[in-house]
Amino acid sequence: MRQLRNRRELEEHSIDADSLRELMEKNADILLFDVRQPLDLLAHSEIIPGAKRLPPKEVLHEASLIPKEKESVIYCTCVSQSTSRMILERALKLNFTKIKFLKGGLDAWKAKGYPVERYTTPFHLDTA
Repeated sequence: MRQLRNRRELEEHSIDADSLRELMEKNADILLFDVRQPLDLLAHSEIIPGAKRLPPKEVLHEASLIPKEKESVIYCTCVSQSTSRMILERALKLNFTKIKFLKGGLDAWKAKGYPVERYTTPFHLDTA
């Protein structure tokens, strides 16, 4: 029962690529965060334009890196979207209400032909 409730809650806090694109075109005030693991970023060094990279480990320890009062969308590239879901679950426990995760992550965004840009900011491969 709890798993079903969690799944329903996660669904309520998800957004698909088309809806995100539409929202971004209408509302420049939406924040987008790339929360991929360092090795995923190394394998696919591109990012959705306007997104800010946040290392998942840092977000889990310091949730305030994502502003609670702003509409925010997080995404990753893992098939199960486990990183995004883990961060979303933590944020919901801290009473964040304006956060969503991108269903299908970066792959779903690219599959729609939406723009990406090269990510060139140096980062650490801290996998600990």
